[in-house]
Amino acid sequence: MRVDDRIQSIEKEQIKHLHFPHKEVLSDKKAKRDRYLKLVRGLSLGNLEHLKVKIIFADDEGSKKVETTIWGITDKSVILKQSTIIPVERIISVN
Repeated sequence: MRVDDRIQSIEKEQIKHLHFPHKEVLSDKKAKRDRYLKLVRGLSLGNLEHLKVKIIFADDEGSKKVETTIWGITDKSVILKQSTIIPVERIISVN
């Protein structure tokens, strides 16, 4: 079983019902920078090519993944369709 297989797949509409702790999931400075660069790339792919990205993130119950289009990025949040928000500090990876 791959690690990815143990991550719960959810629909973006479910995200607004999740609870996110205020704690950074990445400890490494380079990993945080790479995450930000991948988020910016995902934003461009969504706006220019209408492509979805896979975001792996953690809520208070564990890791989840969603395949979606990134509509916007702020210092603290990633904005998806329907004003759905994932805190940047809770995002583990973007592909």
